[in-house]
Amino acid sequence: MRLQTIQIVAGLASALAFVLAFMAAGAALASGLFMLLGLAGLGWLAYSLIKTVLKRDRKAEPSARA
Repeated sequence: MRLQTIQIVAGLASALAFVLAFMAAGAALASGLFMLLGLAGLGWLAYSLIKTVLKRDRKAEPSARA
């Protein structure tokens, strides 16, 4: 059986579509991991700031600065 030009072009186009789909899936996975890393950093920052503010409230009244 001899392949026609349209079949070869369709095969190459579908192979390219698969490659692009796998690249997009990898980019989405990497993007999701960086998003989770960023959210973890923001969570840690908020936690440390809240902890600092709560510690400051427990201490004696600081002297007023002029």
